[in-house]
Amino acid sequence: MNGKGSDIILERMMSLHPKVMDLVLDRVWRLLEALGNPQNELPPVIHLAGTNGKGSTQAMIRAGLEAAGHKVHAYTSPHLARFHERIRLAGELISEDDLSAVLDECYAANNGETITYFEITTCAAILAMARTPADFTLLEVGLGGRLDATNVIEKPALTVITPVSLDHEQFLGDTLAKIAGEKAGIIKKGVPCIVGPQDEAALEVIEARAERLGAPLLVYGQHWHIHEEHGRLVYQDDTGLLDLPLPNLPGAHQYQNAGAALTALRHLNAGDAAYEAAVTRAYWPARMQRLQNGPLFDIAPESELWLDGGHNPAAGQALAAHLARLPKRPTHLVCGMLNTKDARGFLRPLASQAQSLTAVSIPGETNTLPAEQTMALATESGHTAKSAPDLATALAGIVATDPKARILICGSLYLAGNILRENG
Repeated sequence: MNGKGSDIILERMMSLHPKVMDLVLDRVWRLLEALGNPQNELPPVIHLAGTNGKGSTQAMIRAGLEAAGHKVHAYTSPHLARFHERIRLAGELISEDDLSAVLDECYAANNGETITYFEITTCAAILAMARTPADFTLLEVGLGGRLDATNVIEKPALTVITPVSLDHEQFLGDTLAKIAGEKAGIIKKGVPCIVGPQDEAALEVIEARAERLGAPLLVYGQHWHIHEEHGRLVYQDDTGLLDLPLPNLPGAHQYQNAGAALTALRHLNAGDAAYEAAVTRAYWPARMQRLQNGPLFDIAPESELWLDGGHNPAAGQALAAHLARLPKRPTHLVCGMLNTKDARGFLRPLASQAQSLTAVSIPGETNTLPAEQTMALATESGHTAKSAPDLATALAGIVATDPKARILICGSLYLAGNILRENG
């Protein structure tokens, strides 16, 4: 699958709106109407929003449902290596022919009207999923929730809100309460909503909206609990206790994501095989992903090489907590970030866990934070920092003095995507 045909169409779609982000739903409703309202033909929908963990939670729900014998559609964003990753039809990534066909159809139906790239590609995903038989549809919000292009399902089977924290403040608001209000926009009248761990300010907003809409809530710490005990994952809700292996996705923060996924699966009565598969079979790239082959690994063959796409303060805290739990080993960071992110907030908690940080610019990314600025912000945040012209140079510099180090490449999904494309 070379993606050349779909790449040309996607590039054409980039010019349909002068802004990358413009949060209203009018254009989406217009195009869906022109397409025959495919959103009404989707298999039962589980709609997920949140600042952190929604992708991992979705991956765990999908793993569980598939283990129970169900065919599952999944929509997520952004992609890492290629656009096809965003659309999974009945368990398989969309083919190049199918992707090109639905993109072409949406482009024609839009008839030259203004629409953002995310909006028109989301409509294409919905169209493809509506035409392919399956048992469930997993829809991950792109940004926010209330005005996100995925928020067009009148009666989903479930909604899920993973932890809410500060991110995308320029679009969603500058307080947790404001951001939570946008995320809570996916809650629908009478539809159960699973709520992951939240700060009090966010939870109050979510609870208030749910009460107005008569939407039953299943809230972490109230209706379900999860923790590690003797190397096992222990989950409990009103129907009983589950004793499961720890998640295969690394990091203690994945326990809470697993809890949300298990709550969804329990609500759907998916069964014991589904519960175990959710924590043992989920795959989600660039979330503490171990790199064990390819050109980058060849530069540092004796090192322990990791990749993570987290990029906000909550992700920085989660990564720092995970590094602190790993066996002791000299740890060095290679970091590249976007200039739209809170670099200080991401970098500060990691300073206590790293011997050094090498800053790089993200190749081919207009909004990259220049390596020198990342280096300066890292230094202000307590790191011993330097910069490098590219990732290969950064890795070579680390292994020259510490060949058996633990190296974590981090700071942006865009950097992670570039690495996964180039590292084969």
